[in-house]
Amino acid sequence: MDRLDNTIRPYAWGSPTAIPHLLGTEPTGEPQAEMWMGAHPGAPSRTGRGTLVEVIDADPESELGPAAVAKFGPRLPFLLKILAAGAPLSLQVHPDLEQAKEGYADEERRGIPVDAPHRNYKDANHKPELICALTEFDGLCGFRAPLEAAGLLDDLGVDSLKPYVDLLHAHPEDAALREVLTAILTADPEEMSRTVADAATACTRLGGAYAPYADIAHHYPGDPGVIAAMLLNHVRLQPGEALYLGAGVPHAYLNGLGVEIMANSDNVLRCGLTPKHVDVPELLRIVRFRPSDPGVLRPEASPDGEELYETPIDEFRLSRYVLPEGGSAHDLTRATPQILLCTAGSVRAGEHDLTPGRSVFVPAGEKAEVSGTGTLFRATVVA
Repeated sequence: MDRLDNTIRPYAWGSPTAIPHLLGTEPTGEPQAEMWMGAHPGAPSRTGRGTLVEVIDADPESELGPAAVAKFGPRLPFLLKILAAGAPLSLQVHPDLEQAKEGYADEERRGIPVDAPHRNYKDANHKPELICALTEFDGLCGFRAPLEAAGLLDDLGVDSLKPYVDLLHAHPEDAALREVLTAILTADPEEMSRTVADAATACTRLGGAYAPYADIAHHYPGDPGVIAAMLLNHVRLQPGEALYLGAGVPHAYLNGLGVEIMANSDNVLRCGLTPKHVDVPELLRIVRFRPSDPGVLRPEASPDGEELYETPIDEFRLSRYVLPEGGSAHDLTRATPQILLCTAGSVRAGEHDLTPGRSVFVPAGEKAEVSGTGTLFRATVVA
């Protein structure tokens, strides 16, 4: 079992205080957006045996287990994060596995450098993800029903939004959503900037359900993503609740602290709320234009105390243990690799004492007994 030393990424949208508060450290004054736990080559966790990439590369079957290697190859197939949003992230969508393979192969054939700002596919993998709230957590997830979105836009009283309102009344619903998102993202930038400014003023005046969009517009003035965001469901998670984001589902995180787990991929198609490249034709190929409920997840408890967040994919499996004072120890030994993360209290994992924000890597089959008083998240795979 290896204690992990993890990198904190200073993305501009990050909260300057949330991760330091969790870790019990002093804020630096700079944004601290994500703490990465895993073997992603961009920022692998460090252990006493080298980086987690080096540890796994040296003996994949020993570290990951034969079943995981046979199913996913000689790499850790998930990335675990603590995410601290102090401002809205970009409005985005991820491809499914077939789309990722096609897109990556196409950009490789065209010789687009992997670090080029207009490159969409950094790898040939999909990127399903799960966010579990540690604090109250705001996000956008999936399309509203078109008529609901039309009503939200219409009540702003902004004349330049009327064409979008009319489009949203068309049938079928998927075609209506496709047409209005296309129209928003391809509108004249100067005209759209004025529309967003007028909409932001109205959102600020109306408050209530419009308050999240007023805040988004404050951070991204003039960005067409402000209007696109109003097509999506707004959801507020309470601590312990989660969202699963599958392929093709547009989403954005707005504010709060959470534990995030995802397949080990960097593939993101952006819809707005960003100065980065927005590839509208490719985006429209990937987005699934279906109204949907956000589908807030609550963990399912088992008799041994494990609370599992059910998802339909195998690259990751996230659960938690809420360990009461004076409770018995739990044997978490498993034939697949694990990362154990403490988010509250004090937990002993093997020979390691974990306080909030501290984590360990457990190789496949390694004895993993935990005890103490607090909350422990367990990340592994289904193999």
